[in-house]
Amino acid sequence: MSRLTRVFVTLAAAALFTLPLLAQAPIELKLATFAPANTTWHKALLEMDASIRKATNDRVRMRVFANGTQGPEATVVTLMRVGQLHAALLMPGGLAQIDPSINVFSMPFFIKDDAELQHMLETVGPEVARRFDAAGFHLLNWGSAGWVQVFSKQQIRTLDDVKRAKLFTSQGDDDMVRWYTGHGFHPQALSEKEIVSQLRLPTGMIDAVPSPPYGAVALQFHTATPYMLNLNVAPLVGATVVSKTIWNRLSESDRAAVTAAAKATQARVMAEVPKNDAESIAAMEKRGLTVTTLDPAARAQFDQAAAELVPSMRGTIVPADMYDMAVKTRDAFRAR
Repeated sequence: MSRLTRVFVTLAAAALFTLPLLAQAPIELKLATFAPANTTWHKALLEMDASIRKATNDRVRMRVFANGTQGPEATVVTLMRVGQLHAALLMPGGLAQIDPSINVFSMPFFIKDDAELQHMLETVGPEVARRFDAAGFHLLNWGSAGWVQVFSKQQIRTLDDVKRAKLFTSQGDDDMVRWYTGHGFHPQALSEKEIVSQLRLPTGMIDAVPSPPYGAVALQFHTATPYMLNLNVAPLVGATVVSKTIWNRLSESDRAAVTAAAKATQARVMAEVPKNDAESIAAMEKRGLTVTTLDPAARAQFDQAAAELVPSMRGTIVPADMYDMAVKTRDAFRAR
């Protein structure tokens, strides 16, 4: 065998030996979330990673970036589109950057309890997921951060009090800012990281924050908001999404394993969040939180305002066909 032939044989053998090793290289999903470290949501993501590693024999793994270290959610979505991040656990503001259909779950006083929310996720959720898929993102699972209440520096008792407040709104959600402003509210778009610092200023940009109780504790802004209006405004629905570019790189069996782990995470979070909220309210009350419960007349005022304001979201905040689908689905559920 000539020397040149031996060189070619050696190179070919090396290539055959190397290819299987390359094929076995693990795929790392870089996942960003604003969820603070050691919260229910962060722990659930870490357990999801452990389940994925085990189920795929470490062929797929997640690297979780918590605490919003990768920037605001709008930035995270952009980074996913260019491939610098692969996945994210996002709240409505970030998810709306992918497709506004997600806003169907955030309409005030539209969904009244956990049973209705679960039904909406099962019936309307698949259409939202389909639209995300068309935009280049695969929806892995749903999540909940609890029911939004209104935390404030001054006590809120009426709808007019809410309208006078300087309300925190997620940065980048320009449509929602315009909607609030157009209906007499005073929204202030900020990064979530600015909430505490602005609340603590005597003349800060915000003095009220819509948030679930557990979120108020996790983000530590409850220390600057001694009042909570006990009013289930809307469920704070989140979702874990992954770029289809990297999702399509996974084998069919690995995609099935990731999906199973994600669904298990969804079940865990949905079960834990109500308990977390109840415990958070009790803990904040011990530290001086005043919980305001509306009398029937004041509650009726909110319900009447919602009946008038929510339809204005059709075709602006929520795509018209999604709004119609949600109304039909919810009303049919209530009729049963």
